[in-house]
Amino acid sequence: MPENSKQIAGRVVIPLERSNELKEKIKNIVDFKEEIEKSSTQDITAFLESMLVGAINFEASDLHIEPSKDTAKIRARIDGFLQDAATINYKIYQGGLSRIKLLSGTKLNISDRPQDGRFSISMEGFEIEIRASVLPTEHGEAIVLRILNPKSLVEIESLGLRKDLLEIFEKEIKKPNGMIIVTGPTGSGKTTTLYAFLKRISRPEIKIITIEDPVEYHIEGLSQTQVNPSKGYDFASGLQSIVRQDPDVILVGEIRDSKTCQIALQAALTGHLVFTTLHTNDAAGTIARLISLEGNLANIGPAINLSVAQRLVRQICPKCTEFKKISPENLNKIKKELENIKEKIEIPKVDESLKIADVKGCKECNLTGYKGRIAAFEVIAIDDEMEKFILNNPSIAAFREEATKKGMVTMQQDGLIKVIEGLTTIDEVNRVMGQI
Repeated sequence: MPENSKQIAGRVVIPLERSNELKEKIKNIVDFKEEIEKSSTQDITAFLESMLVGAINFEASDLHIEPSKDTAKIRARIDGFLQDAATINYKIYQGGLSRIKLLSGTKLNISDRPQDGRFSISMEGFEIEIRASVLPTEHGEAIVLRILNPKSLVEIESLGLRKDLLEIFEKEIKKPNGMIIVTGPTGSGKTTTLYAFLKRISRPEIKIITIEDPVEYHIEGLSQTQVNPSKGYDFASGLQSIVRQDPDVILVGEIRDSKTCQIALQAALTGHLVFTTLHTNDAAGTIARLISLEGNLANIGPAINLSVAQRLVRQICPKCTEFKKISPENLNKIKKELENIKEKIEIPKVDESLKIADVKGCKECNLTGYKGRIAAFEVIAIDDEMEKFILNNPSIAAFREEATKKGMVTMQQDGLIKVIEGLTTIDEVNRVMGQI
């Protein structure tokens, strides 16, 4: 082990000198491949440091290490996409697997069933948590490392909100009670949005408690608790206890059962501001989902302040993107999609002179043409009229239609506005939200 490196179970401490050296060497996935191949001829410590610091440096969210007969492939998930990153020999893979198991608190002598663990990396004065998952496969154990970098936490202004939505969110998150529900599939940025809300309202005179599965990011000033179903501590029992802790704001990681749903609605009606997530396809599906979870229809309307849905679209790379005049076909499609919202919100001019992004790919963006992601939102505010409408137990289609009449801009429309603003591409909006 190099003299400048200190490693203890559960935690990897990377000295500043080594961290700076790797940051200088690894700026993209091409550099990563070269450094991994070089470090894997040295020792396991050098290999792991290169792999972890490199992935953090080019902002990968996950690392996948997948063994085959004689080698193992390393892939990195960047902006939601897996990319081949490097190939290592089987001996280095085995050494890396053993070290990762040791660090993450999983059992070295078990290789025939899945295991989950965690460890942290200490570098540049802050901690980055790594979630490790090990799964038996034909040629060995596949490893997935989820990187929870606190630098991923953003301010509310960085979420990609239109001006009108920013104003709505700023107003709603300062209310003393009610529920804000953020919906979307896994990996759509729901947690990032809720943490941005918490960061904005957190101050000493407000008691904020979160219950999560698991706690993804640690924020100073918050009381954060993690469910442990094996010991009978789930969202429902945890939420019951939290309400007795006199909180002002509660974050419930996910409403996934009827008991949690009922307690969360009750908390929102009794003087607490509740932030939570739900798995639905869009904002209009929220009411039907809560009803399916045995939420009381009479409570749902009065409890909910906002129903939000979101998806993440990749942003263009500023280094290699060119802007070209929009084709007549795409111009007509965008005009048609946005024609019913012109009076509701302010959007850039859409005509023949519009230029839209044409991505290329360079080293800076790992040859993808995209760098970073931004969210496309749709938001339904529940006012008195919507409350009465919900009492009729509307279908999802009827609720969506009513929300649209009252000014809701769909996620796809919000994505297209981002295309007009030069933030993303039509191809990316089509990929994430379906063809326009």
